[in-house]
Amino acid sequence: MHRSDDVSLAIALGANLPHADAGPCQTLLAVRPLLSDVVHDWAGVPLRLSWSPLFDTTPVGGPPDQPRYWNAVVVVNGLIDTPSSEAALTLLGGLNRLESQFGRRRSLEQRWGPRTLDLDLLFWGEHRMEHSRLVLPHPRLHLRNFVLEPLLAAMNRSVEWID
Repeated sequence: MHRSDDVSLAIALGANLPHADAGPCQTLLAVRPLLSDVVHDWAGVPLRLSWSPLFDTTPVGGPPDQPRYWNAVVVVNGLIDTPSSEAALTLLGGLNRLESQFGRRRSLEQRWGPRTLDLDLLFWGEHRMEHSRLVLPHPRLHLRNFVLEPLLAAMNRSVEWID
């Protein structure tokens, strides 16, 4: 196996409903080390993570009276081998389980509606895939400032190593 340091993977984080006793902002802070663990366990190699700050954003789409969102992005570097659809779906499964831990029930929520936690795989290098559960790169990435601003911020921040 060879290290492909120039291949990045990005995950968007969002929340606008409280979970347990924590508000959406606190939820995104609380999920950060757990998300690091999910990504590290999935990759199985030391990684470099670059986190954006948290952004307070206006909801796009969905019901007009929903609360404001908190959004962030983490960019992951240091992955081994080339991206694959199977590996991307495995990571998506880990992200979905983490959402469930924070009270998200996809089957019960309205499209683009309020949620306790939303984790979206945005891209993995140049990998392209269209699957019923995942499209890469994210098809609306370029239309969403609430994702683009944190993504640019994450790409311009220093990194932390996860061994």
